Amino acid sequence: MSTWRSDPPPSVWQRLLPARLHGPVRAAALLSALACLALSAIAFLYFLQAMRFDLDEVARLPQSTTVYDRNGRILTAPGSITRQPAARGELPRFLVDALLAREDARFHQHHGIDLRGLLRAALRNLKDREFTQGASTLTMQLARNTFGLREKSLHRKVLEIALTLRIEARFTKDEILTHYLNRIYFGAGADGIGEAARTYFGKPVATLTDGECAILVGIIRGPHVFSPLRNPDQALEQRRQTLERMVSMGFIDRTRCDAVAAEPLRLAAADQPGDPTSYALQAVRRELNGLLDAGLIAGGGLQVHTTIDAAWQERLERELERTVAALEDRATPPDGPRAAPPPDGGADSLQFAAVTTETKTGQVLALIGGRHFGRSRFDRTRAQRDLGPVFEPFIAAAVAERGRNPSPGNPLRTGRAIGPAEVARIARRCGFTGPFVESEDLFRGALAATPMEVSIALATLGNNGRRPKPALIREIRDSSGRCIHTFKPDLSAALSADAAREGLRVLQILGGTRCISAATGSERDAWALRLGPGGSTAVWIGFDKPAAIGPEVRLRALLDACVDRLGNR
Repeated sequence: MSTWRSDPPPSVWQRLLPARLHGPVRAAALLSALACLALSAIAFLYFLQAMRFDLDEVARLPQSTTVYDRNGRILTAPGSITRQPAARGELPRFLVDALLAREDARFHQHHGIDLRGLLRAALRNLKDREFTQGASTLTMQLARNTFGLREKSLHRKVLEIALTLRIEARFTKDEILTHYLNRIYFGAGADGIGEAARTYFGKPVATLTDGECAILVGIIRGPHVFSPLRNPDQALEQRRQTLERMVSMGFIDRTRCDAVAAEPLRLAAADQPGDPTSYALQAVRRELNGLLDAGLIAGGGLQVHTTIDAAWQERLERELERTVAALEDRATPPDGPRAAPPPDGGADSLQFAAVTTETKTGQVLALIGGRHFGRSRFDRTRAQRDLGPVFEPFIAAAVAERGRNPSPGNPLRTGRAIGPAEVARIARRCGFTGPFVESEDLFRGALAATPMEVSIALATLGNNGRRPKPALIREIRDSSGRCIHTFKPDLSAALSADAAREGLRVLQILGGTRCISAATGSERDAWALRLGPGGSTAVWIGFDKPAAIGPEVRLRALLDACVDRLGNR
């Protein structure tokens, strides 16, 4: 019996392709099958990894961040008073539409992953040869913010996708959108949409106007840069871009866009109840933004131990208020009607600013940006004002650095020994940023500087010529208590020890002991410099819009008395 069988007929693809291609096609098919198997295995592994995350965290608000002074005293707990989740029914329709138009227009069409956007981002990343775009949907952003996925890598992105699919399977679209808005950071210490509405506009979410909704959405991509409190022009530009996006996506028409764009910016009064912020805490927040990723800050639960000495700051502020109140009282004409004083600490009031830095380390012990944060958020420790006579000790130090002898009380003669260009160059090493005039007017004090710059320059003299870099944060711990940042002094050589001592000698001659107080020739800016046993203090008094303060003799007497009352620090 014969066992011969005929070969099976060739398949369709074999008949269509030449025989020489049959082998490569079989190899390609095998490789494709293996690739699919490998991708399935990888997807399964990431699915298992994603299963280890607790999805209950998505709906759970982050803990508050607590800020302490250098002695462990709580300065504030941002969010502990005002942080309340907003319900879906409280979110204005315009807010939701603006968010979708700006961040995720296909939110209701995809299942957490926008394949079109992902492919577009992948092609861009390949072109740039680095991870520059992520095509994150709202759900992906929620996953990243909830679980602290901050690393820019392929591993993080795949894990984020796996978590996103789990979140989409667990929560409704409305729940995802609400949890997202309750969790993200909006700048100015505002975590979540409810706190953002109160911080910026002093109202609950449900009563936000269309323009206010667009501004809050515009903040999301740059909470620090686009905050209307810091940069109203940029905030309004982001509102415009958000509105234009809404027009292009069909959420609103051009007429409504123009009407909303014309809405004036009306920010909340800074002293509304429940506002825990101050000039010092505002500065701490700025430094925190520079040290940590925004997602980690938004996650909350941080313990921020600052360099601030709350007791010293309160004492310094109390004495400055006493001094300024005395100046305002004496300014009243004795034979005329007593004019009603401006609101205490308001923009038209006589103002003060002060910075005390620890001389040897640069740790900021006190930062006072004005008389009343609630009436003016403008931080005057960052504003440049004319120095006048208080620049003389630094001229003396610069001249001594070049081996010449200063003439105390005659800054013009002292400065001429090396010229304005050399004085400016050495002053920069002490911490002054300029701009510097290229004439002998520099020796007369024609230089503007901030109280922070003056405090650091004074610390440089008191620290044998080593300039410290200012810092407001000593240590940061995360929600588990793990230390994630520790302050390390950053000192740079600015002057020789002999030159620094010469600057201090001139300071003592001019001011008595280690203090100098003086007003500029125009009597528009009054300064006091005080070098204590451990701290370098710079005080400025004046008006925001430069105007005469009062007689120089009176100014100096009051500033001297203020410094004397401060005692040792």
